[in-house]
Amino acid sequence: MKTLLIVHHSITGGTRQMAGAAVAGARTEPAVQVRWLHARQAGPDDVLAADAYLFATPENLAAISGLMKDFFDRCYYPALGRIEGRPYAAMVCAGSDGSNAARQIERIATGWRLKPAAAPLIVCTQAQTPEAILAPKVLAPDDLTRCRELGQALAVGLGMGVF
Repeated sequence: MKTLLIVHHSITGGTRQMAGAAVAGARTEPAVQVRWLHARQAGPDDVLAADAYLFATPENLAAISGLMKDFFDRCYYPALGRIEGRPYAAMVCAGSDGSNAARQIERIATGWRLKPAAAPLIVCTQAQTPEAILAPKVLAPDDLTRCRELGQALAVGLGMGVF
């Protein structure tokens, strides 16, 4: 059985909703085991044991969140040279843009020699004031559907051996 590792960090709940929807979609594929871990819990052994990855982060100050950076810092060198060619996708919950966080994940994945399975999925909440940025997020059903579809597509492709 193949394993899809979904690693996330969320401050205001938006990214957690995105990752949860992706998990729900991925779990519809019976040939794939889905492991959903918070960035703080995930480590090199989890990365090495997985066959594909979905990384989900908020964009903070035009970058991935600190705990996602910590996850990559802890896992990068132990996994380097040992996971080439595995598929990955990324999801970003952003206030307005999200492209810098997506680009950061892409650069890390390039160093690991991972293969992108999909374009980064970015959900923009339009939060622009300190109050809106820090407020708990409730994502639109259409955005959660896109997240669920990404998780399902990644799991189905993994289960079918497309990647």
